Amino acid sequence: MSDILENVKPLETAQNEIESPVRDIMDGNEAAATIAYKTNEICAIYPITPSSAMGEFADEWSSKELTNIYGQVPKVIEMQSEAGAAGAIHGALTGGALSTTFTCSQGLLLMIPNMYKIAGELTPTVFHIAARALATHALSILVTIAMLWHAAQPVSPCCLVIIHRRQWIWH
Repeated sequence: MSDILENVKPLETAQNEIESPVRDIMDGNEAAATIAYKTNEICAIYPITPSSAMGEFADEWSSKELTNIYGQVPKVIEMQSEAGAAGAIHGALTGGALSTTFTCSQGLLLMIPNMYKIAGELTPTVFHIAARALATHALSILVTIAMLWHAAQPVSPCCLVIIHRRQWIWH
């Protein structure tokens, strides 16, 4: 019994020996933009709220020439519409570049035709979508979860992962 107790370390020593991961405090848009920036070569953006922050983060990091995990500085291309951003992603993916885009739930509806093309060519990519929880203006187009499922209906080759709590976006 005394041999076993000799090998037991004090609690403080044991806690110091455990490597704890570095954690950053950030909102969901920054967490999603961080992963997207680090894992892609091209980010096509169309700034539209509430997803503007994701594109702005990527644009800022690119202008500071921060590298991704491949040692490259991703190119951030600002387009004139959501459809243009989706088309740019489709072209970049066809050329072999790892590409992504950021949009809001309303913008996703305009990207569906390109999503079908991308998925039909079996080209993997990720579209980062921000959605509002509330819309109070009479002319606001509030896209519900049911409308988002249109992008991943059973006949669609697209997969839709919905994270409805920003705490679930891990960095």
